[in-house]
Amino acid sequence: MEFETIPTVPTADEVIDRSLRRAAARKKLKTNVDTANEEFVRAVGSAIHDKLKSVVTSFPSFERLPPFYQEMTDILVSVDRLKHSLGAVAWAADQVRVISSGYARSMRKSGETDRKRRQAVARMASVVHQVGDDLLFLNEARNTLRKLPHVSEDEFTVVVAGFPNVGKSSFIRLVSTAEPEIAAYPFTTKRVIVGHRDIGGRKRIQFIDTPGLLERPAEERNPIERQAVSAIINTADVVLFMLDASEDCGYSLDDQIRLLEEVRGAVDVPLVPVVNKADIKGIDGYPAMSTLTGEGVNEVLDLVLTLRAKATQTSLRGPLQSETRQ
Repeated sequence: MEFETIPTVPTADEVIDRSLRRAAARKKLKTNVDTANEEFVRAVGSAIHDKLKSVVTSFPSFERLPPFYQEMTDILVSVDRLKHSLGAVAWAADQVRVISSGYARSMRKSGETDRKRRQAVARMASVVHQVGDDLLFLNEARNTLRKLPHVSEDEFTVVVAGFPNVGKSSFIRLVSTAEPEIAAYPFTTKRVIVGHRDIGGRKRIQFIDTPGLLERPAEERNPIERQAVSAIINTADVVLFMLDASEDCGYSLDDQIRLLEEVRGAVDVPLVPVVNKADIKGIDGYPAMSTLTGEGVNEVLDLVLTLRAKATQTSLRGPLQSETRQ
């Protein structure tokens, strides 16, 4: 996952201090004072330019990211803000190079190289400090994006969705390698969590635990809920929608059914409603389980495996054969 390789973004002072130290080491190699001052200005400019450019290039091209990661980036840190800050840092790098080259050339015709060296460093430092807030923001964004889970586009993916506290995380913990936090209060899951289950032959299923959704207009959903929507729309091969008929989750079954229908209308993949907490209350005609007792969990997992097998067969037939058989 590309975000994992982004290095720590230095502060403005760190960029300047490191560049000055590197330039000072090169200055010592020169015996002529004027030449040493010119070399110092060039070295400072080059070091600052290279460091700022490396900050910009360390971030991936957002247009080339899969849709899930594009949306998650926008939800968590804002793509527009990222582009603005990256553009500002790139501008600063170019400005520093112009200042450095201009002063270095002028120093060859001047007898006041000490004064010009100080002026050049002050101007370059001023430019770097102008993008100090952008550097801080980029480091915060880097720290946030590095926590995004790796979602493989090549694995069959089951997204578990539903209202808060209906048992999504408990199910994910039972059937996959994921270890989400589980608690008796809503919105325990605040981010997308990925787990896997081996199904033999070096194959596995990818399970995604999503934060709870509420039945309300899309524009009123908070960033936590928007992460769930993004995972459902952009990653799912199957959506497992969990219902709590007992309403022990704190939300009415009517509201849950309305949200179920909303999600059904938003995806073009199979959606499977499953009733959890069936040890308390079930619904006729719906697959049922209890993540507390374990009853029905294997049957739900078998249902997922059946859907995966059907999807694999369809993929192997190809679009031409599929159309011929219709």
